[in-house]
Amino acid sequence: MSIARKLSLAHVLLAAGVGVGLLAIGCKHQSPQAPRLGKLGMQKKPNILWIIAEDASPHIGCYGETAIKTPNLDALAADGVRFQNAYVTAPVCSPARSAMATGMYQTTIGAHNHRSGRATGKGGGNEVYYPSYKLPAETPLISSLFREAGYLSYNGKGPSSEGKGKEDYNFISEGSYDGRDWRKAGDKPFFAQIQLGGGKSRPKNFKPGAFKLPPYYPDTPVFQDDWASYLGSWEKVDQEVGEIIARLKQAGVYDNTLIAFITDHGVSHVRGKQFLYEEGIRIPMIVRFPDKRFAGKVRDDLAIHIDLAPVSLAFAGIPVPGHLQGRDLFAADYKPRDMVFTARDRCDETIEIIRSVRTPRFKYIRNFMSYRPHLQFNQYKDGKEVVKQMRALYAAGKLNDLQSRFFTTPRPREELYDLKADPYETKNLAGHAAHKSTLKTLRRALYKWMVDSHDPGLIPEPILEDLGKQHGSKLAAMKQPALLKLIPRLIAIIEAGERKDRGAVRRALTTASDPSVAYWAATWAGVNKDAGAKQALERLAASPTPTVRVAACLALCQLGYGDIYLPKLVELIEDPNLIVGMYAMNAIEQSGIRNKVASMAAETARESLYEFTRRYGKRLAKLVQSQ
Repeated sequence: MSIARKLSLAHVLLAAGVGVGLLAIGCKHQSPQAPRLGKLGMQKKPNILWIIAEDASPHIGCYGETAIKTPNLDALAADGVRFQNAYVTAPVCSPARSAMATGMYQTTIGAHNHRSGRATGKGGGNEVYYPSYKLPAETPLISSLFREAGYLSYNGKGPSSEGKGKEDYNFISEGSYDGRDWRKAGDKPFFAQIQLGGGKSRPKNFKPGAFKLPPYYPDTPVFQDDWASYLGSWEKVDQEVGEIIARLKQAGVYDNTLIAFITDHGVSHVRGKQFLYEEGIRIPMIVRFPDKRFAGKVRDDLAIHIDLAPVSLAFAGIPVPGHLQGRDLFAADYKPRDMVFTARDRCDETIEIIRSVRTPRFKYIRNFMSYRPHLQFNQYKDGKEVVKQMRALYAAGKLNDLQSRFFTTPRPREELYDLKADPYETKNLAGHAAHKSTLKTLRRALYKWMVDSHDPGLIPEPILEDLGKQHGSKLAAMKQPALLKLIPRLIAIIEAGERKDRGAVRRALTTASDPSVAYWAATWAGVNKDAGAKQALERLAASPTPTVRVAACLALCQLGYGDIYLPKLVELIEDPNLIVGMYAMNAIEQSGIRNKVASMAAETARESLYEFTRRYGKRLAKLVQSQ
């Protein structure tokens, strides 16, 4: 019998109430309860319920928060297992939810760019690519695996599941769930998700107890009120969790339901959501078993939200597919991770590439676009009062050095934090000789993970779109040996640009056979204002690959030839691949040119079929008018 089969059998026996000596890290074996019996005396399969709140970090009582009361969540933790160091694989909704729904890293399945791979709503419109957006059969939804095992699957909104639950997946998958309300399952076992508003449902004028803002935020009334309102959202979540548990008990299924509670990422704040600091990626994770095994246990090992998939499948007695990238945290042969990996990519219109490694002690962050500030323009974030005030305070010179870092250009290409000594990640140790070995070890680990997990993040998105179309999906594209070998080459050319190795960048400009290499070489030639690269850039400005033309034209604008090459960027706004148009507008914004041609670009972009290109158009129009 295979190990996987033995583990599945062990979970079935435990769920049925048969002691098999299954141990979890840091947990003592507890005797299970007697098996629950259905109406016909048959042993019932356990139900699985995931409760997911939006936009919230672990500021609840059982995690040490004292400014608010969260009795229902605290009770759930007391009856279950609380993970002290749980993380999401992405710090924003759609990639994190895409990973959660499949049990795989969003990067591996090509769902890493926020609001991508969809046919409708924000990010839709790139019709010729729609077939490649369909979720490949080899990576089924977790809900599909449960359905194949005889479960009904549900995804509802609110404690009574009165509305359709949020999906927000960066892929196309039809018929993901059987309905909204798990109570429709009758006598059949269910796998259900309940989505709660969390940090997006903030009460007004909420008065919590005393609290202290993180040191990287200014202590102003605006920030105080925002944080207070956020804490108030946790009390609402707590009430909703209480309602959900009451409904489970009323329906007579509470004692046969595994309950997992998480958030989809950290708090929506300046340094939280969208970024790879602890505030953006660390989440609460509580798992309560029907028989209360391991009740009250607190685990310090590193967990990620995609671990819920194998945990839930195994507990239900369903074989855990080998392609899942999470771990069954309660398996007999479970071993704690040495590190967890997280990724930030494009968020709406804001193009970005950040990766991180978190060990029990250290956090390593790799900023692949260090020539851009952390807090680039972003319509979503810039609409928040805290961001508006922080920008105003920075412009007025009223932020301290720590608070100003989000606006600094260039930013550090590497960040290293000792989380034991510096939990707020305020002291970057990347340049300290004493931590040179740690920095090197984590850098190597990250680069290896990027290759091993088939991370396509360094391939410019419009080029990746074409590769996905060519191979049927981005997942299939990244299985091509040539593309796996490409990742180290892209890292190498970015590193050459960072250290201003003009010789290496120029060689790549003239010899690159891959458009992604040419893109990054042109990008860094422009960033470093290498006048000696002009002729090579002029050749790339006529490249057959539109995305390469975008990078080359931007670089030539940065070298002072905007009168010739800004109009060429305007032409690219209407490229058939709509994401090229967004890249062209990003380049025009970066160029800093605010003339009549830029005004024409704004007008063209505002008519685009692509939402995020239109956002650039609206913003550029305002920037031109303000000149």
